[in-house]
Amino acid sequence: MDEIILKPIGIIHTPFKEPQGTPIQPTGACDIEGTVEIFPGYADGLQDVEGFSHLFLLFYCHLTGEHSLLVKPFLDDTLRGVFATRSPRRPNPIGLSIVRLMSRERNLLHILDVDMVDGTPLLDIKPYIPDVDIREADRIGWLGKRVGEMSKKRDDGGFSA
Repeated sequence: MDEIILKPIGIIHTPFKEPQGTPIQPTGACDIEGTVEIFPGYADGLQDVEGFSHLFLLFYCHLTGEHSLLVKPFLDDTLRGVFATRSPRRPNPIGLSIVRLMSRERNLLHILDVDMVDGTPLLDIKPYIPDVDIREADRIGWLGKRVGEMSKKRDDGGFSA
């Protein structure tokens, strides 16, 4: 298999017009409002979504440019393998964020904790279910005690996080 073709199901609207200044993770985007506009052909798939307080959004990082297998993470000065980071400069620049769902109006979702750039193509939505999604981790690799710093905003264009 050489190629997989994905079609956006919607567009994510946020206050961030460019990667610079955009939070790197939803924890750094606490209470920042955004909307998810689901294309009309997919709106029926939103039935019952209001029953969930949080959603996983899978999206295409459309502004990343070329990928790199070695990246300098936002919180580190050492080159790391891209798969040991959350850098958007990946062979397949797919982003994943957990957002809070505040309300739904037909094909529009009002969300909080947005950490993506305005106009980001949405690939999928999945409900966040704490009983099956929370896992205890006994190691977090090179991040160590720096994980608390992930609430900072991008200051480098967002491509070396």
